[in-house]
Amino acid sequence: MQNQRWVFIVLLIFTFFFTLASSSTLVCSDIDRAALLSFKSKIIVDTTGSLSTWVGKDCCNGEWDGIQCNPTTWRVVGLVLQGTRNEDIAMYMKGTLSSSLSNLQFLEIMVITGMKEISGTIPESFSKLKHLNQLVLDDNILGGGIPSSLGQLSLLNTLSLSGNHLKGNIPPSIGTLQNLIQLNLAKNSLTGSIPPTFKTLKNLQSFDVSHNLLSGLVPGFIGGFKNLTFLDFSNNQFSGEFPSSLCSLPNLLDMSLSHNKLTGNLPTQIGNLKSVSSLSLSFNHFHGEIPEAISKLQNLWYFNVSSNNFSDPLPVSLKTKGIPSLLSLDLSYNNLHLGKIPDWILKRKFTDIHLAGCNLKGALPKFSTPSSLNSIDFSHNHFNGGVSSFLIKMSGLQKLNLSNNLLKFNVSDILKNTNRYLEVLDVSGNQITGQFLEFRSGLRLKSLSVSRNKISGRIPSSISALIELEKLDVSRNQIMGIIPPSLGELVSLKWLDLSINRLTGKIPDSLLRIENLKHANFRANRLCGQIPQGRPFNIFPAVAYAHNQCLCGKPLPPCKVK
Repeated sequence: MQNQRWVFIVLLIFTFFFTLASSSTLVCSDIDRAALLSFKSKIIVDTTGSLSTWVGKDCCNGEWDGIQCNPTTWRVVGLVLQGTRNEDIAMYMKGTLSSSLSNLQFLEIMVITGMKEISGTIPESFSKLKHLNQLVLDDNILGGGIPSSLGQLSLLNTLSLSGNHLKGNIPPSIGTLQNLIQLNLAKNSLTGSIPPTFKTLKNLQSFDVSHNLLSGLVPGFIGGFKNLTFLDFSNNQFSGEFPSSLCSLPNLLDMSLSHNKLTGNLPTQIGNLKSVSSLSLSFNHFHGEIPEAISKLQNLWYFNVSSNNFSDPLPVSLKTKGIPSLLSLDLSYNNLHLGKIPDWILKRKFTDIHLAGCNLKGALPKFSTPSSLNSIDFSHNHFNGGVSSFLIKMSGLQKLNLSNNLLKFNVSDILKNTNRYLEVLDVSGNQITGQFLEFRSGLRLKSLSVSRNKISGRIPSSISALIELEKLDVSRNQIMGIIPPSLGELVSLKWLDLSINRLTGKIPDSLLRIENLKHANFRANRLCGQIPQGRPFNIFPAVAYAHNQCLCGKPLPPCKVK
């Protein structure tokens, strides 16, 4: 018994000294803490609340938001601060990146994203972070160039700087980072071409330089990146032809070269992209026929070649073999003269069908599985007749564009037959007649365009039922009566066009509730009285109120005192 008590005392003393020793050693280093506090001092506004937790001597106690430490060495190895993209919640940081962060000698991960107002430049001294394998600074407002010294971070496998204000050329030194798996420089203002040194980045799995001002050729050496699964060069100024070497990427899932200046024919080798599921080549200058080999892409579900110069005929193989996975198809605005929608399209289960400007004629077609459709664009064709039977069973439709055709129907037909999920409806530029009926509640319309038709009657007060509406365009019709004051209840409205109608009375002051309105047009009606004197109505250009009966007040001349 005595021996057991002695053993217990020894263990207790040992535990005490071990705890004491642990508490004295398991504290983050002074160097690391000073580097973090220097970063904190450069942030003048922090609505995320993260930096308010950076108090006390121990940055490794688990209470400092975004800080990760090595449990053995107790050195900071991770700095992860992520803002929110929710526009309803103002969570951001305002300030600059402190060069003192380069004193975090053992840092492996630096993620500072979505902070919206972190400005200044990326410090050259970040090149001292020799252990860094992830550098992610997305969605801030960083400016200047990409430091060439980042090429010294030999362990880097992720470099993501998208959504900033970076400019200048891409440094060739980035090509020395042979461990890179992900490279994302999208949504900046970068210029020049892709450096030839990038040919050594053969471990890349994701390569995104979209939404910049890059030019030159799409490098053929990318065909040697056998691990590549994601490639996005869209929204730049790349020119030249589609490199056939890109067709030798066995693991590529997504490719977008849209919104560039590419030309020539598509290579027949495109059928070798066996894994590709999404292919976007829209808004270029490609010409010739779409190659038959496209039907070999058995995993393709999204195919967009709109706004090019592709010509007839469509590949016969699409009719005979088809692409079993295809769900979204966009052939709009090419040199196609389809006449009617091919049966293989009508009989397949699609989610999106966009055939704008394809010289389609006759009545609107019937789909075999209309309930699967989310988006339809048949604008700028020659369809005639009505819409009632066309819309039957389209229970999941969210976007419908039938503008600029020869359709003849009553405006109530289309509003009665729309489902509650429809968000965008554009039937402008047709021969639609009739009057608006009362709008029913429960509709989720965000954009309603019925301009350039022959619609008469009044705008009903029940327009206020469209509480999610962001765009309303009823211009160039024969609408009469007053502007209903209930229109002011559409507080989400950003675009309003009531021009060239027969509206009378005054512009109701209730419209002042629409604080986010960016565009308004009341031109060429019979309106009279004082323009609502508050933003934004008194700062819209005078032309927005021109050719009415007797409107007055800013931005027009003052009203006469009776």
